[in-house]
Amino acid sequence: MPIFIVEHLEEKLWPWCKVEYRHISRIVGKKNVWFTHVRGRALASYGKVISKSVIELYRQGKIKNVCVLDPAARKTLTPADAQAFDYFVFGGILGDDPPQQRTAPELTMQMSQVAARNIGTKQMSTDTAVYVVHEIVKGKQLSHLSFQDGIEISIGESESTLLPYRYVLVDGKPMISRELVAYVKKRKGL
Repeated sequence: MPIFIVEHLEEKLWPWCKVEYRHISRIVGKKNVWFTHVRGRALASYGKVISKSVIELYRQGKIKNVCVLDPAARKTLTPADAQAFDYFVFGGILGDDPPQQRTAPELTMQMSQVAARNIGTKQMSTDTAVYVVHEIVKGKQLSHLSFQDGIEISIGESESTLLPYRYVLVDGKPMISRELVAYVKKRKGL
C-alpha cells in the first residue's frame, strides 16, 4: 500500500480540515497517511504528522517514486500507472469557486522531477481525491467510478449551502463524511 501524503496548504489548521483529514485516515488507514507542513500534534491520531513540507522531504531524497495529484496534469492516473508510485501527494486546500488552480504552483512546479497525474479536471474535496486514488490503486479504472458535481446541504428551513466540488458516488450517493455535513450545518457553511 502506498503512502497518501496530504500537504497542508492553508494558513492554519481549520476545524473543517481536521474533519476532512480524519475522514481520509478512515479511508486509507492511519498507517498509510502522512500530514505534512503541519505543526503540533492535532492530527497525530489520524496519521503521521511531519512539520516539514513534502517539497523538503522530496528535495532531501527522503521520498522517491512520488506522484502529485493535480487537476491540471496532462496524464490521467491508471491502475497500471499507480503501481509505479510509493507516495501520492494531495494539496490540503479549501478550494475556491471558481478554482484557482493552486496545486500546480504550490506543489507540482516545486517538485518538477516528480510525476503529476490527474483524476479528472474537476475540483474535488481532498478526501474524495484520496478515495478515488485509493480505488485506482486497488485496480479500478477512473472511468468506472461515478461522480456528482456539487452537494447542496440544507442548513435551515429555507437555507442551504452548496459545496461546489466533485464527489464520488458510493452506492449511488455522494461520499461525504457525516461529520462534515454536521459541521457545515452548524457553521452554515465552511
